[in-house]
Amino acid sequence: MPFARPTLGELVDRIRSDLRGRIEIDGPLLRRAMVDVVAAAVAAAVHTLNGFISWLSRQMFATTAEREQLLQKAAMYGIEPVAATYASGNVTVTGTSGSIPTETILRLDEETGYRVTTGGTISSGTATIVVRALLAGAAGNAEAGAILTFQSPIPGINAAATVASGGLTGGDDGDDGDVGTERVRNRLLLRLREPPQGGAAQDYIAWALTVAGVTRVWVFPNENGAGTVVVRFVRDQDVSIFPDAGEVAAVQAAEDAERPITAQVTVVAPTQLAVAFTIHLVPDTSDTRAAVTASLDDLMFRVAEPGDGIAKGSVLLSEMRTAIGVAGVTDYTMTVPSADVVPGLGQLATRGTITWV
Repeated sequence: MPFARPTLGELVDRIRSDLRGRIEIDGPLLRRAMVDVVAAAVAAAVHTLNGFISWLSRQMFATTAEREQLLQKAAMYGIEPVAATYASGNVTVTGTSGSIPTETILRLDEETGYRVTTGGTISSGTATIVVRALLAGAAGNAEAGAILTFQSPIPGINAAATVASGGLTGGDDGDDGDVGTERVRNRLLLRLREPPQGGAAQDYIAWALTVAGVTRVWVFPNENGAGTVVVRFVRDQDVSIFPDAGEVAAVQAAEDAERPITAQVTVVAPTQLAVAFTIHLVPDTSDTRAAVTASLDDLMFRVAEPGDGIAKGSVLLSEMRTAIGVAGVTDYTMTVPSADVVPGLGQLATRGTITWV
């Protein structure tokens, strides 16, 4: 039977009644009678203790523990918070002449800056330099085409520089903040619910999740033959959820450090399968379009996974229709897609372009 924690008012009434009964007071008392003052003071102390015990009971379990206590529990199983990482990438600089030395600072805005790690010299009006964010975290990521400004002018160099193709990537908040706390909680729950078994599927998932930025992982045993394991993953907090070669290499290194000695592990990025939609909404407004888009994104996040060449990772037509129908529309028609989405081997379905008609 669950315990119903009494409120402060209930405690005051209960203790006041108990005190009056024990010292046999019968009849009205003054508003500041000593027995009532004592009852209120004791009730306040008991209420504080009840609050602490209630808080302490939540810290006992991985599902409800707060960050500090959660990290202590995770440390007991060798699960440490993933450190934040720095965004980096190429930047195109223009000018008439001159060189950009290392340690030069460029800024995206007042809070986000970058340090040049590999300088360059203007040739034919341009130069490509490599920069790294001053502060670790996802805030340092920037899309291709973003404009950076030199903090201090350099003769012969234009003040504005452009983030090159590929953008500035790799920045991740790690296990800081609320999102990071939930990442630690999920890894701890995975460890508790599915203990290591010397190379079971969940072991490869747990090893991949120790790499900063990795959010979802899938394991495909024997895909390349007996004794092989293929691991695919995505990074949902990045500009593109599909990892690049460097991010794949980082997860490969993490898997190689832990895998059974006889297992042949290959880490690869899923192949994007962008699902196009053609939809007519009633009512057709910016709000309903945004709601339907968000609902389809949520569906793909929950249901889609890399295909195995048979039926794994399929997104059912009925699920897509349901996602649209619950998004606050009165009526709708969806002509594309007209059948279940069945990904090929290694393909991960994502929401593609929506054509509103």
